[in-house]
Amino acid sequence: MVIPPDIEAQILRYYHAEKWKIGTIAAQLHIHHSVVRRVIAQQAGLPQATPRQRPSQIDAYLPFILQTLEKFPKLTASRLYAMVRERGYPGRPDHFRHLIAYHRPRPKAEAYLRLRTLPGEEGQVDWAQFGYLEIGRARRPLMAFVMVLSYSRQIFLRFCFDARMENFLRGHVAAFAAWDGLPRVLLYDNLKSAVLERRGDAIRFHPTLLGFAGHYRFEPRPVAIARGNEKGRVERAIQYVRHAFFAARTFIDIDDLNAQAEAWCRGAAADRRCPAEPERTVGDVFAAEKTRLLALPDNPVPLLERVVVSVGKTPYVRFDLNDYTVPHAYVRRILTVLADPHEVRIADGAQVIACHRRSYDRGTQIEDPAHVQALVDAKHAAHQHSANDRLAHAAPASQTLLNRAAENGANLGAITTALINLLDRYGAAALQDAILDAMLRDVPHHSAVRLALERQRLQQGGEPPVAIILPPHVRDRDAPVRPHALETYDQLKDKPDEVIAHTGNISASDDNV
Repeated sequence: MVIPPDIEAQILRYYHAEKWKIGTIAAQLHIHHSVVRRVIAQQAGLPQATPRQRPSQIDAYLPFILQTLEKFPKLTASRLYAMVRERGYPGRPDHFRHLIAYHRPRPKAEAYLRLRTLPGEEGQVDWAQFGYLEIGRARRPLMAFVMVLSYSRQIFLRFCFDARMENFLRGHVAAFAAWDGLPRVLLYDNLKSAVLERRGDAIRFHPTLLGFAGHYRFEPRPVAIARGNEKGRVERAIQYVRHAFFAARTFIDIDDLNAQAEAWCRGAAADRRCPAEPERTVGDVFAAEKTRLLALPDNPVPLLERVVVSVGKTPYVRFDLNDYTVPHAYVRRILTVLADPHEVRIADGAQVIACHRRSYDRGTQIEDPAHVQALVDAKHAAHQHSANDRLAHAAPASQTLLNRAAENGANLGAITTALINLLDRYGAAALQDAILDAMLRDVPHHSAVRLALERQRLQQGGEPPVAIILPPHVRDRDAPVRPHALETYDQLKDKPDEVIAHTGNISASDDNV
């Protein structure tokens, strides 16, 4: 038991100055009397009494246990207990686990050199998650891209909704633009965006990152496995961001958060003292380091999310949890979505056919009114076209009548519907003759055609045309229903039963008539 210095001072004062007994001191300070006796003995320089070691059941098995742990230092206590149990150990597993924790060899503490870099030589990159954001019905992770210059400790911070490769590279481009340059080497840990596969010293980088590094002429370099100290600058920068920037911060949306992060990197983060040169600020050291950074290329890399999508029967494509409209002519087609953080473009080959503002909600339909209206017009035109085809086939003169009616500004839809009804009632031959008669009279209207048909019927002594008899279930489906006035029920409640029955009989007879 470790005794605080103030308790030791009280024990010695009570014993030597106040002449208290050891039991009184122990009772007053609420400690064991052996502790009081040990403190007094240590102060007097007397030899301490060593506690008598009691024999333990594990003593006979310790040589085997220590030898096994030396060879297999990570062997679990449960497996080791089974091994000594087979050799006759009678103890319980919980006590054995406690003893193994005491005897297990501890790894040797490793010393690290303080890493120093040249100005403009190295930067460190990492992702960090800062919880989630609720956007409509979607719950999206809030990810932070952090890049720090190893020499000056200048920080770049950018938030986004995922850790995909496109956002990973956008963070690089934004950091390079903010610094107006880039370091010669960038360190990564085993991010999937950087390292696809690693076996010992054999590393397979992500080909997209390699192409990006070749364009900007920097060297991507992964840190060694279990060597977090090699990128400790970005790890400490992330902790600094969590406590000095993000904690208790309010923002409207992610654009507002990024604007605040940019101002913070230029302000408070740049005004802190540089760890390598405490007499100067990070901003001052970065101003000197900026001249050593690599220059930016003249042509920045276009960073768009490219996703191949399939259009179904409806003119919508699904991208990132939402549906976006396309022109209806592209249904049942394979298209390409080109998206950036604010805009979604849909292309057919090299031709962009639709452009929408990007939504981060879930299950939302983002529509262009022109796309929807074009589909409605096409459906209406298709219906009219089928009726026109039937008229043109049954009565070719109908096309001349419709052209003349269009010149007069008449409603072609109403004329077409009326002519189709006359075709069903009188037949194709009679309709053709009636249309020719109406054209001779220079009256391009369906009323003139109907009068001509009636004159032909009367001259020929024919019967009036019989309407098509539909099945009852079809006829009743389209029959108009006139709602009954509910006031009559209020009048019936005050009448005798005989009157109500008589009224019901009259109504029934009226229905039969």
